[in-house]
Amino acid sequence: AGHARQVVDQAGRTVAVPDPIRRVVSLAPSITEIVYQLGREDLLKGATLYSDTPAEAKLLPRVGSYVRIDVEKVIALKPDLCLAIKDGNPLHTVARLESLGIPVYVVNPRNLAEIVEMIMGLGMLLEAEKQATEIAADMRQRIRKVVDRLDQEAPRPGVFFQIDAEPIVSAGRGTFIHELIVTAGGRNLAADAGNAYPKLGWEDVLHYRPEVAIVASMAGGHSRESLLSGWYKWPQLPAVKNNRIHVVDAGLVDRPTPRLIEGLETFARLIHPELYSDQDE
Repeated sequence: AGHARQVVDQAGRTVAVPDPIRRVVSLAPSITEIVYQLGREDLLKGATLYSDTPAEAKLLPRVGSYVRIDVEKVIALKPDLCLAIKDGNPLHTVARLESLGIPVYVVNPRNLAEIVEMIMGLGMLLEAEKQATEIAADMRQRIRKVVDRLDQEAPRPGVFFQIDAEPIVSAGRGTFIHELIVTAGGRNLAADAGNAYPKLGWEDVLHYRPEVAIVASMAGGHSRESLLSGWYKWPQLPAVKNNRIHVVDAGLVDRPTPRLIEGLETFARLIHPELYSDQDE
């Protein structure tokens, strides 16, 4: 066996990881995706259900869903390191793996800046600093481009974000979606609607009077038409009147990965088309 090195993970825990690392099990789809982006998929020996990006990740052995990890399946893959996510993997799973002698490195990305930090941390951990630095630099530059293009004095349109059709679920403060709307120059109408993902009714939407509506189908099964049809019943809403209801691919906003930057750029174009009308980037 090699030596161990001490690293501090994003949850602030000191973890002794083997040096070199040879067998990694990823306990969340977002982590799996980032390991591929770092070019270290050679280390991956297992992943959770729905680890579907990139396509070849679907071929990895499965260890349950990220909220219900099958510890026996993890052990059978003989990992020398597991990668976990703080807000998804139960703490008792992490504790159990560690009690069995498997080190667990925990990521905890809660906003775009922390996604950049997570990528840098995983780059250091998996000896992919060069790729991590490039990805981080690209993310920072693209965020800056969106922010620089906004006229900070200009009015911010009221944006309503809708996840799925029934019931209407939106996104409040403390979510990536809230950060994307605000960074892209909008006001998130559901910012203070209660919790992170408030369930709302059409009377709430009518009260908000959104100027822009962005609809993402998460659980799926809904066609674009059926997602939009609910809105067309309310022609008095500014977003309906001005034809500013947009369906976006949930894959751009549903995981803490660099794809959120594409989500940010998409939101910026939908919220401020006047800033993007002169060019097709």
